[in-house]
Amino acid sequence: MRRTERDAAFSEFVAARQRHLRRVAYALCGDWTRADDLLQTAFTKLYVAWPRIRHDGSEEAYCRQIMVRANIDESRRPWRRERPTDRLPDLPAPEPTPVEERSALFAALQALPEQQRKVVVLRHWLGLSVRETARELGIGEGTVKSHSSRGLAALEQVLARQR
Repeated sequence: MRRTERDAAFSEFVAARQRHLRRVAYALCGDWTRADDLLQTAFTKLYVAWPRIRHDGSEEAYCRQIMVRANIDESRRPWRRERPTDRLPDLPAPEPTPVEERSALFAALQALPEQQRKVVVLRHWLGLSVRETARELGIGEGTVKSHSSRGLAALEQVLARQR
């Protein structure tokens, strides 16, 4: 495949799947800015692997896997961890920009522990099988089932309280 054909095929994939994958990234991390960063990281890595991945038709799965792993990596970065301090900064933090109201389901989803949220998003939003979810997250199938069960029960509880 010539480079121009490769670039055209990659651009076509990005144009077709970008909105969906951005929502997946948001569901994984709960922040649009971080979701955009995850998606950009995923597309960059996907472009590098494009000739190899394109042949077996697993572009989207590969992209999701990159986003899941990049999200895990980012949450482990030292600057992501808060540190308590006795000294306050000289200037107060700016007021946050108002954000549109999130749906009750999405708010409840973000309240789940990280691993449960990832399992619920991959299993029930994206419709992956237990085996596919386990493979993408690098965990056992039994762990996927237990996280899925607990996550759905927690979502049910939160949503029932809001009715």
